[in-house]
Formats: sequence, C-alpha cells, structure tokens
Amino acid sequence: MASLLGVTLLALALMAPTVAFVPIGGGVSTHVSITGTALLQKVTETCRDVAEDAGDDFNPTGSSPEELVQACLGPKATGLVSGAKFHSALQEIYTQNGLVDRDFVNSAPHHFNSEAFLEGRSLITSGMAAIKANIRKENFKAARETLGRVLHTLQDFYSHSNWVELGNKEPYRNLIRQDLPLENLADKNTATCGDCASGTCPNQILPNILRNKILTSGYLDVFSPLKPEGKCSHGGKADATSTTVPRGGISKDERHSNNAAYHDAAVKAATEASLELLEDIRFAAGDEEFLRMMGIARSSVVCFVIDTTGSMSDDIKEATSVVYEIIDSQKGTQDEPSEYILVPFNDPDFGPMIRTTDADKMKAEISKLKADGGGDAPEMCLSGLQLALTGAPSSSDIYVFTDAVAKDFNLKDTIIALMRSTKSKVSFFMTNTLGRRRRSLTASFEDYKELALASGGQAIQVSKSQLPQATDIILDSSTSALVTVLNRATNVGSEETFPFMLDESLTNITIYITGTSITFTLTNPAGVSQNHNEPSGKLGAIQTVGNLRRIRLNSNKQAGLWKITVKSTQPYTLKVTGQSTLTFIYDFVESFGGPHSGYATLSGRPQAGQPANLMLSVIGRKGPSSMTVTEVGLVIVSGSENATNGKMTDMGNGNILVTVDKVPEGEFVVIMKGVDKVSNSEFQRQSTTQMSISKVNIQAVVGSSVEPGKAFSIPFSVMTQGVGGPYTINARNDKQFTMNYPNKLTLTTGQYANGTLTITSPAATESGTDVTLTIEAKSSSGSDSNFAVLRLSVLNKITDFFQPVCKLVAVLADDCPQDVSQCGPHWWGLSANLTDGNGTGIESISMRQGNGTLTHTLLSSPIVRADYNASCCSQIVEFVAVDKVGNVGRCYHSIVRSGGPPALTLSLPLWLCLLVSIFVAKP
Repeated sequence: MASLLGVTLLALALMAPTVAFVPIGGGVSTHVSITGTALLQKVTETCRDVAEDAGDDFNPTGSSPEELVQACLGPKATGLVSGAKFHSALQEIYTQNGLVDRDFVNSAPHHFNSEAFLEGRSLITSGMAAIKANIRKENFKAARETLGRVLHTLQDFYSHSNWVELGNKEPYRNLIRQDLPLENLADKNTATCGDCASGTCPNQILPNILRNKILTSGYLDVFSPLKPEGKCSHGGKADATSTTVPRGGISKDERHSNNAAYHDAAVKAATEASLELLEDIRFAAGDEEFLRMMGIARSSVVCFVIDTTGSMSDDIKEATSVVYEIIDSQKGTQDEPSEYILVPFNDPDFGPMIRTTDADKMKAEISKLKADGGGDAPEMCLSGLQLALTGAPSSSDIYVFTDAVAKDFNLKDTIIALMRSTKSKVSFFMTNTLGRRRRSLTASFEDYKELALASGGQAIQVSKSQLPQATDIILDSSTSALVTVLNRATNVGSEETFPFMLDESLTNITIYITGTSITFTLTNPAGVSQNHNEPSGKLGAIQTVGNLRRIRLNSNKQAGLWKITVKSTQPYTLKVTGQSTLTFIYDFVESFGGPHSGYATLSGRPQAGQPANLMLSVIGRKGPSSMTVTEVGLVIVSGSENATNGKMTDMGNGNILVTVDKVPEGEFVVIMKGVDKVSNSEFQRQSTTQMSISKVNIQAVVGSSVEPGKAFSIPFSVMTQGVGGPYTINARNDKQFTMNYPNKLTLTTGQYANGTLTITSPAATESGTDVTLTIEAKSSSGSDSNFAVLRLSVLNKITDFFQPVCKLVAVLADDCPQDVSQCGPHWWGLSANLTDGNGTGIESISMRQGNGTLTHTLLSSPIVRADYNASCCSQIVEFVAVDKVGNVGRCYHSIVRSGGPPALTLSLPLWLCLLVSIFVAKP
C-alpha cells in the first residue's frame, strides 16, 4: 500500500499516447505541464516587471529554468547562479498537485466530481487564503505545498465539468472569488446526460442542459456504481459509476478522437485559470515575496544556532565576526545571502527563531547576543536545532556553535528525521570539550559527529582560540551554486584511496577531512602529488585546525580523475565540494494506483526488501539538454564498495526515474555521473544527506488547515514487514503545541495498525503559522524505526472575502496629443477613493502599470484617497489595493485613443460634472 505522504510530480502513465489532467504522460498536456506552463509564465512576467522597475534589462539567454533564474536576478547575477532552488520549488508544487490524485482519490470536492461545486470552490478559496497567510509569515514551503493542491482542484474543474461543452472559452473567475455566486448549477434531481453504451460518445450532455447553460460534472466512485438517476459519470475503468445508465463519462482528462476539441479547450481554460490564480497571489504577496516563494534567490541561506550560556562569550564573538564578514564581503554580489536565520539557545530556554532578509537587521540581532546563565548545566541544543531545521528552507547550511553536549538528546531521532526530510546540512563547532558540564552525561561529541555525518555536514572540534580559523568553512559554503563531488566516511581507522572526478565547470574546489591522526596524499590526473605535510604545494593550500583539514585546490586545477589516499588510526570523514551550476535534486518515491496512477514521495525511509525508486531532476548549465547522465546509483557512505547503479527511465524535461533493485545495507547517498556537453568533460555529483532502509512504514495525511484554539485530528497507520509486537510511537512538533496520541501500537507483520494524533494550537496563534510535525515508530528492541514528517498551517477562519473597491473621483487631464511622439510636455492624472467596506481594512496599495507617481493618504482611514500623475507618454495606469487577509482589488484606467478625431477637451469643472462615479476594476 502506498504511503500517504506527498506525491512527486511524475506518474507512470507512459502507456497513454496523449493524456492530460494526470500527473505525467506521453502527451504535452498534463497536470504538471499545465502547472509548469502557468508558473514559468507568471515568474517570467514578474521578473520582467521587477527588472523594468529597476531600470534593468531582462534578457534570458534561453528557455530553461536555469537561464530564467540568471536573468531574473539581474545585474547581481554576475557569478555562478544555480537553478536548484527554483527547480526544488517547482518540484514541491508539482508534488502536492499530484498528491490530490492519490490521497483524495474518492473526494468529490477535490476534483469537482459529483457536482460538488460549492465544496470545491471552498477548497480553492480557503487554500488561497492559507497561501497568502503563509507568505506573510515567510513560510514559503507551506505556501508552495498548498498552492500545488489548490491548482490541481482548480484545473480539474475544466476537465471534470461541462464548462467547455457549454461553449465557455474563458476561465470561470467565480471559482477563485468566494464573494461571487456560482450560478446555474444542476440540482440533484436534474438529469444531465444521455446513455453512451460505447463510452466514447462525442457529447453525452442532454440538449436542454446545453441550451439552458446548466453546469454539471461527472459522478465518480472507485468502489460503488451508485449515482443519482440520469446523472453523468466521470468515466474510465476506475470509475465504478460509468457502467450505470447513463453509461460512459464526460471526463476530458485524456485526449481521444471523440473528445479532442473539448480536451484542448479544457487544457487552455485550465492554464488560463491557473494564471489568474497565480496573478491574484502575486498581487497579494508583492513581487519580491512571490519570487521568494518560487525559490528565485541569490544563494543559500545563512543559519546560525548559537549557545548563549556563560562560557560562550568567545564563541559568540567569533560567530558575530563571521556574520559580519559574510555580510560586508558579499553585499551587492551574487553570493550575498538571500536570508539570515538566527536561533539562540540556553538552559532551559531556546529560540526564538529570528529570520530576515535585511543584513543590517541581522547584524543588530546577533550583536544583541550575550553569554549569560546556564551555569554547569548542558543546554537545549537540539531544541534550537529543531527550530532551525523546520524554519530554514530545504537544503540549507546550518551552523551550530556550542561548548557542551546537549541535555535534550532525546530529540536525536527527530533531528535525523528532519535532516533527511529537509536535506539540510548541519555542521557543529564544538569548543572546550573537556568542560565539567559533560561528566554526568551519556551524550558526547560523538553524538554531534553522528548528526553531522547523517546530514552531510561537519563536526569540528577546536579550542576557543582556534575557532576563528575553523570558521573559514562557513565562508566556503555561504556561496552560490555549491555542489558536492564526494562525501565519504570511515568507521574504523584504515588506509583507503578515494577516486573522484573533477569537471571543467567546477571552481573553488575544496577538500575537507575531519578526524585525528590523519595523513593523506592527493594526486591529480597527471600524476602530480601533494601530501599532508606540504601546507602550500603544487595542487593547493592546506590548512589544519583542530580536527579539520581544509585543502583549497589551486585555481588552475586539472579536470579529470583525481584521487586522495587517506591513512588514519581513527574514524574520519572526507568531503569534496566546489561551485558549479551542474547538479541534481532527488526524492525517493513509491508507486500508487487509482484512476491516475503515479509515484509518491517518501517522507521516511525506503522499504527494506523492495527495489528503491527515486525521481531525479538534473540541472545543467543551460538546462537538462546541456548534459548527459550516464549513471545514477546508491553508494555506502562508510566503506569501499562501489555504487549500486539503478535502471534509468527518461521521464522528459530532465526528469529521470531510477530503480535500484538491490539497495545497499547501511547508510547510503545518491551519486550521479555523466558528461557536460558544454565542456565535453565527465562529471560526478553526490548527495549529502544519508539514507537507509526500514521494514516499518508510516502513513498520514493532513487534509486542511488548523484553526487556532481547536483540536485537529490526524489519523495515521503503521505497518511492519519485520517482527511484529509492540512499537513505540513518538510525536513532536516545533511549536510545542499540545498533542495527544497512543504511545504504543501493537503490530502484526504485514498489517496496518491505526492511531489518531490530536494537536491543538493556542487560540492566540497567528494566522499563517507553519507547524512541522514528526511521527516516529520504533520497534521494542530499537533495531528498526521509521518516521513521517507533516506540515500544518494554522489559519484563522476567513469571513472577509470581499475585494477592496475603487471609486473614481476625478480625471485631471491636459490636452494629451493624439500623436504620442508629441506627448513630452503634457500630463494627466486621476484621483480615486479606495474602501474595504466591512472588511479587514486596506493594508497596501501598489502600482502595477504606469510610469507616473502614485501617492495615497493614510491606509488606516475608512476611505483612502489615491492620486496619480503621469506624462501623457504613459497613458495606462493600474494599481492594486490589498486588504489584511489578502483580497485584491485591481484598479485600471486608460487614456489611450483608438484613433479618429481627437478626444473632447473639457475644462476641469465640466470634467468633474460629467464623471462616472464607479472606477471599474480591470477584469
């Protein structure tokens, strides 16, 4: 049975020659392609508008997402710009779009089946409110996930209803407007379809339904053939109602000869509807926040988790110095961080998490940190780290500064689950490790090393005086387009040779070895070598501090097969990194069935005893076509085994389904090899987050938002293919909300046991708050476990669905000449009153079109007056007013003449007498 956690963008429907409204297929119109077309178009429009407002050119060099990101970031994007974050954002949206077809397969509102129009519209509008609230709280991942689900439901309306059969060519705007009525809906007793024994009739809709423009949709049930008398079915083998008279179905999910025109019309309308929804969200969020939600950012986030107990003054001083250096040296460059995050911890307190895009604000916040309190007690290190892992974007680099082991190591399994789920790297800077605060504890620095290794980070052990030298690693990684070439570890001291491939695209190549009693020899493709006791040699510069050895290769490095031979009597880790736009992102997935089969992203560990599937998206310098992938496999992190390669299936657009029949035992990572066509050189890339297999499986689904002050129930199921018996259940959330759940479940091998978790957010919780919840199941022996990671959004009940209203007060115009070339010395303007009626009040007013000046009175006033003045050379103005829950009112006016005689010129008083009072919003 498939997990109920997340769905990847792709479904295995390759047998269908041309399909749409399914996750993926051989045709050109799918849920993914419809969503992708709309997203790329809206991002492109936003980037172009931002560039024009800044006076910059917007000239993408190609059509790939990578080239769009490069152009979108503008003049600052002078260095390497990775498209990985944008790809990841798209994947998250596609993932949740596909999830609807699996987790809500028999829910009529989620697909507008069975004439559930009001309920389906409610899912869309409540989802839009949640997206806007999440963006306001900078919870972009939650916003993307909800966006994917909402777009699926919206798109299904056009495929599952008779909207296009009624002759409609434009989107049904009322679906994203709760304040507008849904009209002419068929009632339950109205027959809507004629019988179609073959199931392939061109149009089953009854003539009177078409004539009277009555809206209906097909009934669908995967289990029961029952439906109201005379009603249309969805159709298809998975629809049990399609064999009940009237037989057949009106679904336009797939394109056939009998429905090609309607299918094409549905695709077009669904695409336009998706664009309208995205435009509304963009206007509510603003251009900058919309692009941040879409992963258009300069470089990785800088995230610090800092111990503030009394002995940490030197460490805090160094962390502050590093932050200042990053800000001052990278400000205005491509490597300037897109966001700064700070989480302090002490005992017994931790947090709050401080996040900002403002470098000066981060300087001020980190300067406030003082070493105080804590005494001889260990600190809440992992509690602070949990906040960072759930608050920072996926694939972030997180740096922990502490001089003591944590007393909250009971969170260790939760932290590992979050690391695996977010693919973020955590590095620990541990100082003064012989302090007396650690003597009574079972935890040690080895536990930090285990956590760092699990995430692909570093565990650096130095004296306080050495700390300034060790933090060079932070400067190395706070840069754009960072990739990992090699990531290995050893459990026992030994001598081992590690080969790795360096390609022409790599720059700033750095090798890190963490461990003690280490010697090594580095050799390039030409056979030139340098060993550990040559600080400055022919191949690079070596820096040794504490247990860290950092080798920065010379800029004239040679592409080809390198090797490093390491000898040590103790365990150690080895990592090779560089800068390159050539990389990949991936998810482990499992297949699911139903009307639209597909692949679901695993939130936990892959299942033991089964082939492992992963969906991999490759990112080249000029899109996926600029590279060839030759191998994808899994490689044990600790050990000398070669990679276990998988079978690759090209899913199109740079997406590859990889199946590994025999999954390695132990902790493994993903490795990809291929050829960069730009330089015609071989490359190698490796993931950083460790993964392993499990015989335990956990299923859980979050179907809606959480209302503040009210209990929210989440059913979950646990199954094992291993030994049955009692399994311990642990659940934690990053907001410390009250939860109730069974502490144990008794499992029978191969059968699911069910439980329910109830979580309650305080009544005062702010709308848009994002909650990350982990559920863990562990065998009584502790030998096997798995986890599920869920995200919940807290959303106040929305009662204001009404857009702000614009009323024209005056149009003030000079005699704008009809010949635009003579417009220079002339001007025009207007005044309008903006109100929000009985709503929540106007929060912002911004210009969307026009090169003039827009001013307005205080937004707190019941009536806000907006004044606009512009040259006659700029003849169109559009501005938007957004209220406090994200409703968007659009105001548009044009003085463009369509030709013919000049417009009538009136004196100002006569203008005022003849004004029309209503300033109509642009459709």
